[in-house]
Amino acid sequence: MEYRKFDNTIIMRIDPQEEICEQLLYVAEKENIMLAEINGLGAINDFTTGVFDTANKEYHSNDFKGTFEIVSLTGTLSRKEGKAYLHTHLSAGDEKGNVFGGHLNRAVVSATAEIVIRIINGEVGRQLSKEIGLNLFKF
Repeated sequence: MEYRKFDNTIIMRIDPQEEICEQLLYVAEKENIMLAEINGLGAINDFTTGVFDTANKEYHSNDFKGTFEIVSLTGTLSRKEGKAYLHTHLSAGDEKGNVFGGHLNRAVVSATAEIVIRIINGEVGRQLSKEIGLNLFKF
C-alpha cells in the first residue's frame, strides 16, 4: 500500500493480497484522522459483507470468493474510545454482472484498489445505541 496526502485528501493505492479495512485503519491511525469520508473502487477476490438484522440486532455475514470488481466502496472514518472506527459499505460485481454487497467486514485486493479519504475538520465519536444495536455517531 502506498498513499499520498494533499491538503485534506489522502489518495491510496492498495496492492494485491492486502486487506482493505486493515489498510484504511492503518492510515487513519498513522495520520491521526478524527473524521473522514471514504470512497473507492478496485478489484477483489475474497470478501465478507454483512447485513444488519434490526429485529434481532445482529449482523448476518456473507462470504464471497472469485473475481469481483468493486462497484462502490463508501463510508466514514471516525473515532470510538480513542481508536479509529471504520464504517464502510461495499458493492462488488462478478464476471456475469451480478452485484453483491453490504456492510464491509473484509476485502482482499486481487489487482488494485484506489481509495480516496477526504478528511473533515472536526470530530464525531461513536456510541452504542442499545435501542438500535449499533454504534451511532455521537455529537
